[in-house]
Amino acid sequence: MIYVDAFGGDYAPDAMVKGAVLAVQEFNREITLVGHEEKIKEVFDKNNLSMDKISIIHAPEEITCHDESALAIRRKKQSSLVVAANLIKEDRNSVLVTAGSTGAVLSSGVLVTGRIKGVKRPALGAVLPARKKPILLMDCGANADCTSEYIKQFASMSSIYMKYVMGVENPKVALANIGSEEEKGNKLYKETHQVLKETEDINFAGNMEGTEIMNSDNDVIVCDGFTGNIILKTIEGMGNLMKDILKDVFYTNTKTKLSYVLTKNVLNKEMAKLSSKRYGGAPLLGVNGGIIKAHGNSDETAFKNAIGQAIKFEENEVLEKIKNIYAK
Repeated sequence: MIYVDAFGGDYAPDAMVKGAVLAVQEFNREITLVGHEEKIKEVFDKNNLSMDKISIIHAPEEITCHDESALAIRRKKQSSLVVAANLIKEDRNSVLVTAGSTGAVLSSGVLVTGRIKGVKRPALGAVLPARKKPILLMDCGANADCTSEYIKQFASMSSIYMKYVMGVENPKVALANIGSEEEKGNKLYKETHQVLKETEDINFAGNMEGTEIMNSDNDVIVCDGFTGNIILKTIEGMGNLMKDILKDVFYTNTKTKLSYVLTKNVLNKEMAKLSSKRYGGAPLLGVNGGIIKAHGNSDETAFKNAIGQAIKFEENEVLEKIKNIYAK
C-alpha cells in the first residue's frame, strides 16, 4: 500500500490530493491519504475529483514547521505523519510519501519505524536533476558528522535504490571531494576513498569535485550530511539565480522579448529537464520502512512523481534488499 501524508508541505492538502488522483490515473494503484478526513474530502468536492482507488484514514492533528520535530512526533500521536509512519511500521511492505519538514520526517523514521538492524545511521537523499541524468546525493543533511563506515553504507543503500527505483543497472558511485585525485581530502575523505575502493559490491568511480556534479556520468554522490546539504542548497540557489538572470535578459528590450517568444518552447523544454518535479522526491534510507520525502513546495505533478517512486520502491522490495545486505 502507498500512504500519502496529506498534511505535510506548503500546499497541503490540495497538492497531495490532486497528486494522488494523477497517480491513480497514471499508475492504476490504490492510494491511501492520511490526514483530516473532512478537509481532504473538501478538496475532492471543490475540484470535482474522483475518489476511485483512493481511501482516507482520519488523522486530525498536523505537525507544522514551527513544531520541535522530535517532541512533536512523541506528542502529536494523531498527526498525519505519525499515523502514516505507524501504518508503514505495521506493514513493512508499504511506503509513505510525505512533504513534511525534514526534521519531522527524520524523527518519524527513527523514532517510529526504527533503524534497520546493522545500519549505523539512516541517510536522507536528494535526486539532483543533472544535465545528463538524475543523480542521487546521499547524505544531504541527516548526519553532519560521519565515519567512513557510515558513508560506505550510504553508498550501498543508494546503489540499491538507484538500481531498483531509478532503473540504473550498475550505479556508479562517486565521493564528493575537493579534488579528483585519490590522495585529496581530509582524513575522513582519504579513509572513505580507500574503504569505498575496497568494497566489492560498490561500483566506485573515485572522487568528484563540485564543478563536475551537474554534468556527471555518475549515478550516486556520497558524502557527510554537512557537505551534502551545502551542495544541495548551492545547486538550488544557482538554479534560482539562473532563472532571475534569464528573466532580466529576456525583458531588457523589445528585441530580447521577441527572442524569448522565438525560443521559449525549446528553452522551457530544456529547463524542464532540470526541474526537481520530474522525480518528485528522494528516499530516507536505513530506516525500517519505505519513506519518500517530497520537497516542501511540491505541487501535484511533483507529488504524483514522488508516488511513482514509492510504487517502484514497494514493487521491487527495496526495503528487503537493503535489509539483506546487513543480514549476511
